[in-house]
Amino acid sequence: MRLRRLTAVVAGVALVAVLPPSAAVAGGNNDSDRLSWGARSLGRQVLPADDGWGAAGDGTTGGSVASQEHIHVVDSRAGLIDALGGDNATNRNNDTPKIIYVKGVINGFEGPDGSRLTCDDLADPEYDFDEFLVTYDPAVWGWENDPSGPLEDARRRSVTNQTRYTQINVGANTTIVGLHGARFENLTLMVDSVRNVIVRNVLFDDAYDCFPAWSPDDGDAGNWNSQYDLMSVRRSENVWVDHNTFTDGDNPDSAQPIYFGRPLQVHDGALDITHTASLVTVSYNKFDGRDKVMLIGSSNTVGPDVGRLNVTLHHNIFDGSLQRLPRIRFGQVDVYNNYYKLSGDAFEYAVGVGVQAAPYLENNAFRLGSGLDTADLLHDWGGTVLTEKGSWVAQGRRPLRPASLLDAYNAAYDPDLGSDAGWTPTLRHGPVLPAPLVPGYTTLTAGAGKLPA
Repeated sequence: MRLRRLTAVVAGVALVAVLPPSAAVAGGNNDSDRLSWGARSLGRQVLPADDGWGAAGDGTTGGSVASQEHIHVVDSRAGLIDALGGDNATNRNNDTPKIIYVKGVINGFEGPDGSRLTCDDLADPEYDFDEFLVTYDPAVWGWENDPSGPLEDARRRSVTNQTRYTQINVGANTTIVGLHGARFENLTLMVDSVRNVIVRNVLFDDAYDCFPAWSPDDGDAGNWNSQYDLMSVRRSENVWVDHNTFTDGDNPDSAQPIYFGRPLQVHDGALDITHTASLVTVSYNKFDGRDKVMLIGSSNTVGPDVGRLNVTLHHNIFDGSLQRLPRIRFGQVDVYNNYYKLSGDAFEYAVGVGVQAAPYLENNAFRLGSGLDTADLLHDWGGTVLTEKGSWVAQGRRPLRPASLLDAYNAAYDPDLGSDAGWTPTLRHGPVLPAPLVPGYTTLTAGAGKLPA
């Protein structure tokens, strides 16, 4: 009887999550007059009151008050840029309220005539990757200094060329909603130095870097590093990222070739929140099979980030990801009711506790593959404390059981992490589920395609 009641609760809460609340229905231009009621309603929805840090301050309303002339349906890179303001270089300065519905696949390598560009098309004439490998081979160049000189300069110019195409800049007061099957492919959605942005129901796929950088002094054996995230939030406030899926698709990092003894890294983060960004809510997303997922704070330098980087993560799924789930610096980061499905020899850690970080972890569920240990779910990146309660952990197909990530970590590693982050979250919309209900509930509700669009 009790199991039936719990199942009914999960199903009932899931139904509430996917049904939109009452919302004003807009008219529109382009194809917007043919949108379903559900899609129109999603465009007008705002982040509910108290729904995480994104609800602080003035709250997050995106483009919900957009007039009819600023409601768009787009199905191409050119159409997306036009709806965002008309000029990708300056669109971040466009603060006109706007609602943009994404239809089908939008690819960042779309050229001016609609044709698909290649890495060779974007490479500087003086850049040659084979020559790069010969010139900067550590056996020749050494391990102490980063590459420099004409060939590295040409690589950097190539990165600038790619950024011009594949980085799409978003202005303030914008709502982006994916219609059924919507996908951002091979692009970075950049939210930089703006306020009040909503992004929902989009599949983000494979923002690969044609021209990765080689850093011989990064770690003990050097590393290749990529320029591009699937989505990046920088120097911005009041952002809501909801019901999206982030993936590398059929181009995972695990499939990349080895150069200089290290895998070629063509991806950076899935959703990075950095450079003094704050007041962000990340809810009901799925992060699927990625290496680096979410970096909150990009530098250990004590300065502008202090008092910033306040982020809420709730009801997300981290499936097969390896690290940064998230990695935190400085911020008060509320992590509750998330589902972690973790496996593989390359797994590194789930939550990274960085400099002056104040994570608050509550009622999260962890399912661990063979060889993974509860003690390795946390990692000390220079932090000292976190609050953790209500975690449940399972190995393989065994049932979830209560477990303390913090106790397991402290028993295995020194120095210990303290148990009090020094704050208690107050911005939570709706009940916090018991951790055993989280896997079923998030499986039903998290990710792109779960909203009625």
